[in-house]
Amino acid sequence: MLYVVIAKDGTDEQAPARRAAVRAAHLENARRLKDSGRLVTGGALLDEQENMIGSMMIVDVASEDEARELVASDVYSSGAVWQEVQIWPYRKAL
Repeated sequence: MLYVVIAKDGTDEQAPARRAAVRAAHLENARRLKDSGRLVTGGALLDEQENMIGSMMIVDVASEDEARELVASDVYSSGAVWQEVQIWPYRKAL
């Protein structure tokens, strides 16, 4: 089952520094998820000045609970980068 994950960063002054501090570990985890087939695609959400303010992912997992586990196990969650997460079932159109 496919799920869309929208994870928004905090908006406090330290938010960009928290993201930068753990970004390499986050990308390493993303590569592992991609290699395993669980991450279909993903990337950073940007504001008008092209600053990273969150993340979007499409994951292929068995359940919403598994999608939530993937999010919770990411360093952006444990590192307090992501402050708000939304997950929706997704059906590819074409």
